[in-house]
Amino acid sequence: MREHSKQKSKISIIFKYIQMIAGAAITAASLELFLIPNSIIDGGIIGISLLINHLSGLNFGILILIINAPFLVAGYKHIGKSFFIASILSIVALSILEAPLEHIAPVTHEPLLATVFGGLILGIGVGTVIRAGGALDGTEILGILLTKRLPFSVGEFVMFLNVFIFGWAGFVLGWEQAMYSILTYYIAAKAIDTVGQGFTGDTKAAVIVSNEYEEVASAINDRLGRMVTKLHGQGGYIDKDKDVIFVVVTRLELSKLKTVVHDIDEKAFITIMDAQEVHGGRFKSAIH
Repeated sequence: MREHSKQKSKISIIFKYIQMIAGAAITAASLELFLIPNSIIDGGIIGISLLINHLSGLNFGILILIINAPFLVAGYKHIGKSFFIASILSIVALSILEAPLEHIAPVTHEPLLATVFGGLILGIGVGTVIRAGGALDGTEILGILLTKRLPFSVGEFVMFLNVFIFGWAGFVLGWEQAMYSILTYYIAAKAIDTVGQGFTGDTKAAVIVSNEYEEVASAINDRLGRMVTKLHGQGGYIDKDKDVIFVVVTRLELSKLKTVVHDIDEKAFITIMDAQEVHGGRFKSAIH
């Protein structure tokens, strides 16, 4: 039984890595076949890399790898080993897969079509990577680290940063291209929400029902650094008392939460809900 569980876990990890590489490939296609040929950018690290690429001619794949690297390394303790490895894999895959696509003719030179379809495909690619437990952009990680000392949420920090990125794009690419870029960012964000299936909100509240609730609660605290609340419940079918675990996590931590729980109890029942607002406690610094 234990051997079967290990085998199942390995297959699950391999499948996640395949998802990340596929997401990186889709992202690379959106950039090289739609956005870059039409001088349209996205927000965050991808946007910064595209702008530097436009100004200097430096390879985009190398730029996104170099710019992301310090944020991932600096956030290693917060995001955890599994998320760190997954993000590195995704970013390296994007860097490698983007290069061959540079020599393929763009799908369209019509800016509006490039904006709509490029943004949609970009969102699908990034959303696939996030759903698999990785990330292609270190902006949110940087935000998590900085907002520990600043009176802002991560979402506010990312928005503030993107204002400067799109403003910079206006001077470098022209204001019309900057407006197309803002539209691309909006479309991509909506596509990420759709693909992510549960990554639509800033934070998530999870209710976990498990017979191994003590071990699960301890693992969430140790491996995610999140405090849990134990709620006393009663099973409706067997009419037996049992403890239920309640925890609030960021969207970047959601995939890892599932892994942590199912590593201990494959039969654990997890319900995930949007948490529209979180106030008080020790959670504020991680909201994004």
